[in-house]
Amino acid sequence: MILYYITFYLKKLIKMNIKSSSELVQNALKEINTITPDEALKLFNDGKCNLIDIREKGELDKMGRVENSNHIPRGMLEFWMDQEGPYFKSGKLDMSKEMVLFCAGGLRSALATKTLKEMGFEKVSHIDGGFAAISKSDFKIV
Repeated sequence: MILYYITFYLKKLIKMNIKSSSELVQNALKEINTITPDEALKLFNDGKCNLIDIREKGELDKMGRVENSNHIPRGMLEFWMDQEGPYFKSGKLDMSKEMVLFCAGGLRSALATKTLKEMGFEKVSHIDGGFAAISKSDFKIV
C-alpha cells in the first residue's frame, strides 16, 4: 500500500512539472508578435524584413518554398542567429530588419520567435497559420 502512494505522488509530481507542447505554444503566443500573411507580404515587398522559413528541408522539397525567403531549419536557428557563434552566417540576413518567421502551421515558429526574443532580438514576429496560410496568400511559391 505504501508503494502505491509513493508511486501515485511521484507520478503526480512529475506530471506537474512537465508542460505540454500546446502549453508552450500558448504561452509563447502571449509574449510574441503575430502577423498575418498579408502583413508579412507588405513588410517583405517593402524590404523591411527578413522572411525566415524554419521548416525542415524535406518540407520545402515536398510543399515548395516562398521565393526569396531565407531557410534556417528550426534545429539550427539559435546557432545561426548567434552573431558570436561559429555557425553564424555573416551577410545572410540584414540584422537591422525585422525577423519574420514561419513554419508549416505556426506552432514551431511561435516557439522560435519566443526564443529569438529571449536571445535579445527586438524586431521579431511570426506568421499566423504558417506556410499553410502563406500558400493561400499572394506570396510567390516556388
